[in-house]
Amino acid sequence: MVSLPPLNGLRAFDAAGRRLSFRAAGDELGVTQGAVAQQVRNLETCLGVILFDRLPKGLALTQAGRSYHAQVSQAFEDLRTATAVVTPEAGQVLISVTPSFAAKWLIPNLPDFSTRRPEIDLRILATEKVSSFHNDGIDLAVRQGAPPFGAALNATLLFRQDVVAIATPDLVAASGLHGEANIIARIPKIHDTHNLWPKFLADIGVQDEAGRGLRLSQTALAVDAALSGQGAALVSRFLVTREIAAGHLVEILSLRGVGSQDFYLLSERRPKPNPAIEAVKGWLTTRAQEA
Repeated sequence: MVSLPPLNGLRAFDAAGRRLSFRAAGDELGVTQGAVAQQVRNLETCLGVILFDRLPKGLALTQAGRSYHAQVSQAFEDLRTATAVVTPEAGQVLISVTPSFAAKWLIPNLPDFSTRRPEIDLRILATEKVSSFHNDGIDLAVRQGAPPFGAALNATLLFRQDVVAIATPDLVAASGLHGEANIIARIPKIHDTHNLWPKFLADIGVQDEAGRGLRLSQTALAVDAALSGQGAALVSRFLVTREIAAGHLVEILSLRGVGSQDFYLLSERRPKPNPAIEAVKGWLTTRAQEA
């Protein structure tokens, strides 16, 4: 195996090859002109190759020096890129959420966060997969569940699972039905993967008379289907607060306890708090209380 030359010599050669000046290279590296010249001489001795022609005014790379410098400078650039990937940027926070939470709550609220904390680069990983703090490099996660979540995690309650049946005002009016029970029994149902309708109907003592209904893979899609007038969906109230306030949807009936999994903000226990992460946590909890 060919041994590697001294790293300091390579750094001095890289800088001198870009600047074509030992003095300028020394200024870049924070050392003297003489130190750079000595490190380059040691590298040339180690390699047994002359890398620079020393000229009265500056330096010129030899043919061997040009070829070697192209590869050495690329190697340093690869090292810088690799380091940037594994080193968290100051002010950068990665949060893992479900696609439905991202689409129906987090993204609509992001303008407020950007106004309040423009210096923080908040990045969103929207996935149904349970992300790992270590393997996926996330800083925060919003998950449905019930504590405890593990000794290594802090958990803060964001939203209770307050389930509401929602539909468009036009669909409810067109049904010609009166009374919550009649409307719920006969209105077409929109189902998602949480499949809350059977328990919801059982808890209010209503028999479904609407047939099979529409089945979708995500709550956000169920909300969109409800907005297009295709039926009634069961969702957490906080996901449709804006649509209800705007009159695009109406709440037919609500029921607590249908889904036992509340929404929690999870973060790693750290010996030294990260200011950017703490700022995002503070904003999320405050914004959730305002919802």
